[in-house]
Amino acid sequence: MKIAVVGATGMVGAVMLKLLEERQFPLTELIPVASERSVGKKISYKGAEHAIVGLATAVEMRPDIAIFSAGGDTSLEWAPKFAEAGTTVIDNSSAWRMDPTKKLIVPEINASILTPNDKIIANPNCSTIQLVMALSPLHNKYKMKRVVVSTYQSVSGTGVKAVQQLENEINGVEGEMAYPYPIGRNALPHCDVFLENGYTKEEMKLAMEPQKILNDRSFAITATAVRIPTSGGHSESVNIQFENDFDLQEVRSILSQTEGVTVQDNTDTNTYPMPIYANGKDDVFVGRIRRDESQEHSLNMWIVSDNLRKGAATNTIQIAEYLVANIL
Repeated sequence: MKIAVVGATGMVGAVMLKLLEERQFPLTELIPVASERSVGKKISYKGAEHAIVGLATAVEMRPDIAIFSAGGDTSLEWAPKFAEAGTTVIDNSSAWRMDPTKKLIVPEINASILTPNDKIIANPNCSTIQLVMALSPLHNKYKMKRVVVSTYQSVSGTGVKAVQQLENEINGVEGEMAYPYPIGRNALPHCDVFLENGYTKEEMKLAMEPQKILNDRSFAITATAVRIPTSGGHSESVNIQFENDFDLQEVRSILSQTEGVTVQDNTDTNTYPMPIYANGKDDVFVGRIRRDESQEHSLNMWIVSDNLRKGAATNTIQIAEYLVANIL
C-alpha cells in the first residue's frame, strides 16, 4: 500500500502525516510530495526520514492512493495524471467538489456510494463537513426545508501566512498581511473571494455542497462566512427549519448516537462547544440546541470542529481507510 501525500509540507499535509501515524494507517511506502523548491528535503514519519519528491516523480512511482492538499490548480492539473496511472486520488481542494462526475464524500454519511471506478474523490469544504455531520441525521428524521448558517472561522483555514499575521499582531510585530485588514481584535465578513452575486466562494460552498453530499436538493441553505482571530477550529451558528416538528430531547439523542458527533449541551453548567477545546480532536461538537421560537418547526444549534482535522485531514484519511477496507 503506497500512499502519496501531495502538499506534505503544508499545514493540512502535516496534519495528514500525523494522522496516518496516529491511526496506524496500513501503508508500506510513504511518498511525500511537494513543490520543486522542496524536492530533496526530508520529512520525518514514524521516526524515519523520507525524501520529498516532485509531482512527476510521484506519478511514475504509481502510488495506490494519492492524498492531495496542494491547492485547486495543482489538483486540476495533476489529479488526472495520477488517475491515469491507476492511482486513486482523494482531493482536499475545491477543484472537483461540484464536478457532476466526481463524488463528494463524508465517510459517515455517504462512503457507500464509492466504487472502484472512482479514481478522483473530492473532500468537502471544512465548514461543510462539520455542518453536514450534524444536519444529516436530523434531515433523515425531520426533513429540512431551509438552513441559515453563519460561520466563525479560524485563521488556520486561510493558511500559515494568516496564522503568522495573527501571531504578529498579538506580539506587536509588523509583517506580511494575509488579509486586507488586521484580524486581531477583529472579525472579517470575508472568507475567500467575492462573487458576482455578492456572496463569497466560501458561502456558496456551504450553500451547494451539502445538497450534493446528501443527494437531495429539496432543502435550501444560505450562509454568511466570517473570519475571526482564533488559531484553530471553526464555529457555526445554524438555524434549521424542518418539514416536521421535533422533540428537543429526541434531537439531542439522535445527535448523541451519531458516529463522529459529540453533544455538549448543558446551560446549567455552561457546557457548550468552543474551538479552544475542539482543537486537536476529530469529533464534531454540537450544543446550544434550542427551539427557534420565532418560526414553527425550527431549531437553533452551535457546531464546532477542528478545521484542520475533521474539516480536512481526518475526513481525507477516513476516505482512504474506507477504500483500503472495502475497494482497493
